Amino acid sequence: MSSPNLAPSDPFTIAGITYPSRLLVGTGKYRDLEETRLAIQASGANIVTVAVRRTNLGQQAGEPNLLDVIDPAHYTILPNTAGCYDAASAVRTCRLARELLDGHRLVKLEVLADQRTLYPNVIETLAAAETLVAEGFEVMVYTSDDPILAKRLEAIGCVAIMPLAAPIGSGLGIQNRYTLREIIEQARVPVIVDAGVGTASDASIAMELGCDAVLMNTAIAEATLPVVMAQAMDLAVRSGRLAFMAGRMPRRTHASASSPIDGRFHA
Repeated sequence: MSSPNLAPSDPFTIAGITYPSRLLVGTGKYRDLEETRLAIQASGANIVTVAVRRTNLGQQAGEPNLLDVIDPAHYTILPNTAGCYDAASAVRTCRLARELLDGHRLVKLEVLADQRTLYPNVIETLAAAETLVAEGFEVMVYTSDDPILAKRLEAIGCVAIMPLAAPIGSGLGIQNRYTLREIIEQARVPVIVDAGVGTASDASIAMELGCDAVLMNTAIAEATLPVVMAQAMDLAVRSGRLAFMAGRMPRRTHASASSPIDGRFHA
């Protein structure tokens, strides 16, 4: 008989496919493809995002191909539109990814506003999302931490909402707990923190808030020991999710004894 203290079944499903891991990882900024392979393997991630405009997936014959070390038979490859600054280029990039990956429909949409902040251009993001969903893509969308915009993107048909927790690559951690909670409470699709995580505790906080998953790249790739950090992030995401499911104790403004004294014998 199973113990009542064990966590219940907790599947993570995107676009109808269930994954064991709630950690999604990127492939940029590593020293070489071998370090990329080892770190992704250590992370336990099932979904690996790839910048189509910056990574060779076979479009550049004779050059190292990421798919030689990240086998699509073992990972879900999530092509993304990093480096796009308007809806038209983002849509073209997704179409290229679909061609390179034999009709692959799951994509990560990001349309940036400027190179300094890498904040999303929400107007172009909405336009691109509408076009891609209409063309049959399953769109996971990087966006600002705006609950109203998140609902709009969900209404368009995006399969996951991916709000930033802090600027891309900043490592500042979770800077916007209130707005993230608002998005989580309203959403009927998975909410995945995308950008801002710097270390394992940040990933745990995101999961404890109720996020469905966390996506990261820089926090692992720029660590002193990327493979070790990948392991830490795997544990942090799992720990944070378990804590969320368990339900934390209430916060109090006063002390509460760990060992109750009610009913004890007094001399």
